[in-house]
Amino acid sequence: MSKQRLHRNVVIIGSGPAGLTAAIYSARANLKPLLIDAPVDAEKQTAPGGQLMITTEVENYPGFAEGIQGPEMMAEFRRQAERFGTEFIEAWIEKVELRERPFILHTREYVIQTETLIIASGASAKWLGIPGEAKVPDGLGGNGVSACATCDGPLPAFRNKPLVVVGGGDTAMEEATFLTRYASRVFVVHRRDKLRASKIMQDKAFRNPKLEFIWDTAIEEILGTPEDGVTGIRLRNLKTAAKRIFACSGVFIAIGHKPNTDLFKGQIETDQVGYIKTSGRSTATNIPGVFASGDVQDSIYRQAVTAAGTGCMAALDAERFLDHLPVMMPSGEEVTREGEHITADQEAIITPDGHMIPNKTEYAAPGE
Repeated sequence: MSKQRLHRNVVIIGSGPAGLTAAIYSARANLKPLLIDAPVDAEKQTAPGGQLMITTEVENYPGFAEGIQGPEMMAEFRRQAERFGTEFIEAWIEKVELRERPFILHTREYVIQTETLIIASGASAKWLGIPGEAKVPDGLGGNGVSACATCDGPLPAFRNKPLVVVGGGDTAMEEATFLTRYASRVFVVHRRDKLRASKIMQDKAFRNPKLEFIWDTAIEEILGTPEDGVTGIRLRNLKTAAKRIFACSGVFIAIGHKPNTDLFKGQIETDQVGYIKTSGRSTATNIPGVFASGDVQDSIYRQAVTAAGTGCMAALDAERFLDHLPVMMPSGEEVTREGEHITADQEAIITPDGHMIPNKTEYAAPGE
């Protein structure tokens, strides 16, 4: 089957707060962006709308004094992007070619060429890699083991049962607190003797009478059967090496996230973890015309509002680039669409054929 060929000025990968904000801004600039959604996939934990589609109440996004449900907020983002003319495709991207512009993206049905690319592919949950954690039928994943409390916590299998959350950061505290609505009791297993979570999240967790902490401990195995689901976990104290079996009916893994950047390996510069490196003053990557926003390049803040902010920045950076204006690169220099490089000290312009042109303005002395 022959593939349909498309050509666009702006293509956005990802439909979370970063991707949809980039779509809103670039669509309002009449750039007619194409946004590529990840299809719904329970195993990969993907859905149009990003991670907020599996979040319940969002209390800290400006403009919603009483809070808003995550899926509802993303539906509003999407409607706003659609209102200004954003085009949507739901597809897995199989390959990208970023060596030269226009960049090329391959899906099962399309070959898409684009003059600029905004990567807002987000991040995915990390797993422990222990026996019993794998997806059914190889383990108990989906049968008592989950990485999303808000997705699975309300299920009948977990109601009024003892549940375990693994982790010590904000994600773990949020998941554990949420699960206390349904569980008989929630036990947080953490490898250290103190949490990494923010103070406000720690205080909220410590005040919850249905939360209990198991410190300095690792889970070695998740126990259970296909018929009964999770029945317990094998624990090891990291200080004493003592082992024990702890009875529970569900295990929720909340140990952080991995940026979704495998598709770009070998083409875009990333840090050791895999987060895309961008300029401190823009969202530019090491490839002129490719920009990154949201959790795929933010390993520090990882909030909806900061993701939306960088989505705005990426759209403005793409617009500048398409308007032939220079964009700041991670190296400190600036690059134009024509391939001119402006040195980091702003002293010279290097043309695509290697010629160096002074970039200083000559000022005449008073009276001359």
